[in-house]
Amino acid sequence: MNQATLSPSALAGVRVIEMGQLIAGPFAAKILGEFGADVIKIEPPGSGDPLRIWRLMKGDTSVWWQVQSRNKRSLALDLRSPEGQDIVRRLITEADVLVENFRPGTLESWGMGWEDLRKLNPRLIMLRVSGYGQTGPYRDRPGFGVIGEAMGGLRHLTGEPGRVPVRCGVSIGDTLAGLHGVIGVMMALYHRAANGGEGQVIDVALHEAVFNVMENLIVEYSAFGAVREASGSALPGVAPTNAYPCADGFVLIAGNGDSIFKRLMDAIGRPDLARDPGLATNAGRGPRGEELDAAIGAWSQSRTLAEVLAVMEAASVPAGRVYTARDIYEDPHYRARDMILKQKTRDGDELEVPGIVPKMTGTPGSIRRAAPGLGEDTDAVLREMGLSEENIATLRGKGVIA
Repeated sequence: MNQATLSPSALAGVRVIEMGQLIAGPFAAKILGEFGADVIKIEPPGSGDPLRIWRLMKGDTSVWWQVQSRNKRSLALDLRSPEGQDIVRRLITEADVLVENFRPGTLESWGMGWEDLRKLNPRLIMLRVSGYGQTGPYRDRPGFGVIGEAMGGLRHLTGEPGRVPVRCGVSIGDTLAGLHGVIGVMMALYHRAANGGEGQVIDVALHEAVFNVMENLIVEYSAFGAVREASGSALPGVAPTNAYPCADGFVLIAGNGDSIFKRLMDAIGRPDLARDPGLATNAGRGPRGEELDAAIGAWSQSRTLAEVLAVMEAASVPAGRVYTARDIYEDPHYRARDMILKQKTRDGDELEVPGIVPKMTGTPGSIRRAAPGLGEDTDAVLREMGLSEENIATLRGKGVIA
């Protein structure tokens, strides 16, 4: 594990209650936990978070779970029972942050909406992640990340022109929502500390998190009625930047800076293009993107990836190959920056897992504990709340906890 625990943690002393499952909300809580927050994850008894059994398994647990839930404590609690809801209210009374990604209205139906909870804890910061947000005509619709990607405009742009839109290969909508949630939590913690201790709600919609990174999509439509379309590996209007064929694969070359473009053209033996006054800026290069791509591709296709990358590095032109999981795993730069760490599971297996982002010199993130077994910390959390062994046994007998 990453043993950066001798340094102070940025969020030491912050308690987070996670009431969510799968990706968006738990991803946000994961980041908070990596930087020192005490994250108590509430899971349904019996089944737990479905992520425990998603994708590839080691033993009876998904390896994805081992990363998503590290640094968290698991409280197996039936949120649909009055006793379970009472325990959550007591936890929230002492919490700094509540993370939830239920469909809007779920917590309200349990008497745990924002207005209810702020009476219990005026300092509470409540991160609510949902498909369409807590307001608006679509609020009650079920929403997953893939739907948010489509509504946010991303899916229309992915893939080749005229072909079916494709997903990017990961749950980017959920992850973007989680990241926006973390940003909101940090701003809310700062505001609370500086302005009298009041908490607030952070309302993150999946499609809005995606839409927020769509750059110039809507302003171009507003100004010109231009609907941006899928363009494969190119970036329309910005040239040259694309994937180019080599003798043994594809290389990514980004030569769209004015001075970089000149160096690139000289490197591939096209000084005529480097000195063409019409190509001096992107305003002239953009409309001639296909011409420039053809010139670069004609040069690269007879060379190996290694040869192309060596020429680009010598010319100080940004370039790289398309990494697979194996490439990442074997790359020395990832290792040098602690972006692949060793982590033991509760079963004693050692995995190599993604490191922690961002890198902080004063309060770095760390892996302090492995992902928990279902309900592993139930008794400990309840004891911290002051419940007796008899109370705990009674709750377990009723099936409220596990």
